[in-house]
Amino acid sequence: MKLDSKDIALAAIFAALYVIINVLQMISVGNPTVYGPVQLRIADCLIALAALFGWPVVAGVSVGCFLTNAYYFIGVQDVLLGPIANLIAASIILLLRRHRFMACVIGALPIGFIVGGYLWLFFPPPEILNMMPTWAAMIASITISSLIAIGAIGYLLLSVLTRPSILEPLKSRGLKVIAEE
Repeated sequence: MKLDSKDIALAAIFAALYVIINVLQMISVGNPTVYGPVQLRIADCLIALAALFGWPVVAGVSVGCFLTNAYYFIGVQDVLLGPIANLIAASIILLLRRHRFMACVIGALPIGFIVGGYLWLFFPPPEILNMMPTWAAMIASITISSLIAIGAIGYLLLSVLTRPSILEPLKSRGLKVIAEE
């Protein structure tokens, strides 16, 4: 794997986009959608783009998650484990990129299990899931949210960006693409 200045710049762009989308979501919709028991982070849709742009996305969404979680600090677990969850999710999507939908669905699972696995320490689970143990309810809630953000929205974004009418102009301007169908 050879990194060049374009890869580093693309990673920085994805890190910045991840932070900006989370901040805008926090401002417009409110805290519970970004941090809480039903956190539907729209920025997580960027994780799916690891199937198209590769390691710069993996690094970018991981650094972006670190910066976001460090700024909106709720605990050390979130600052350390959230970015690790994004790193694992994006890496899975990159490795399974030839099967995009499956990659996006499977890639959403580590976030649900890792983040849900510690988030119950900070928030009570959604009321609808109270019949389960607290930790299991939080894992279920975050997994469902991640499936929506990555498996649905992320997959749709990936599908749109891989259309030749969109992808070809990007490639002609020097953007490196790792997988096309």
